[in-house]
Amino acid sequence: MTFAPAPGAAPLPRMVGAQIGFETRLLLRHPEQLLLTIVIPVVLLGIVMAVPVLDTGSVAKIDFLVPGILALAVMSTSFTSLAITTGFERRYGVLKRLAASPLPRWALLVSKAGTVLVVEALQVLLIGGLGYALGWRPNGSAVAACLLIVAGTFAFGGLALLLAGTLRAEATLAAANLIYVLLLGLGGIFVPLDRFPAAVQSVLEITPTGALADGLRSILVDGTTAWPALGVLSAWALVGFAAAARWFRFD
Repeated sequence: MTFAPAPGAAPLPRMVGAQIGFETRLLLRHPEQLLLTIVIPVVLLGIVMAVPVLDTGSVAKIDFLVPGILALAVMSTSFTSLAITTGFERRYGVLKRLAASPLPRWALLVSKAGTVLVVEALQVLLIGGLGYALGWRPNGSAVAACLLIVAGTFAFGGLALLLAGTLRAEATLAAANLIYVLLLGLGGIFVPLDRFPAAVQSVLEITPTGALADGLRSILVDGTTAWPALGVLSAWALVGFAAAARWFRFD
């Protein structure tokens, strides 16, 4: 007997694409995640531009802010949002059931990374469009900036999966939000890192947020390369994903 359609799993690229589409729609339909990933970065850019007290030195305010807000958007999506959603998916048994499907476990993690990149593309368009309307005119290579954003995505994503795969969902929620607030204030998003004491500055420069924000400014403001920032983010990505691969639990 011939069955139509033929039984069996779909090709792997089709499964991954379907999972990315499903997770993207799910994220964009979730009001809290939409607020975190889209609304907060865009609103912060508009609000901070209207505040006259921010001193950015010789760099135009809008030129300083847009790369920082882009770094914030990457952190919001690839760290805070990913950690919280994955943590609660693990708690409610979603990951355990997906791990038993024909989609390989590694492909599930790739699908999550693909979802993050889709949402970040939307964020870049919105933030870049608002920035352009406010007078932002970027310099440097768009390809280099995108490469740095991808490196930042994997750096934050590895840490997000490490949190979500090792802690309880409630602990993941608390830890992800605490780290988000700390890096929001100390990651060079609104305050230049050179305004901090030298000892603290050297530490903040190697945080994922500090490296991404400063690296994007090097590219988009100064028109230079950002190899040190790329190296820092690559190191975070390797450490984060290695640790997540070692200790991540699906149940």
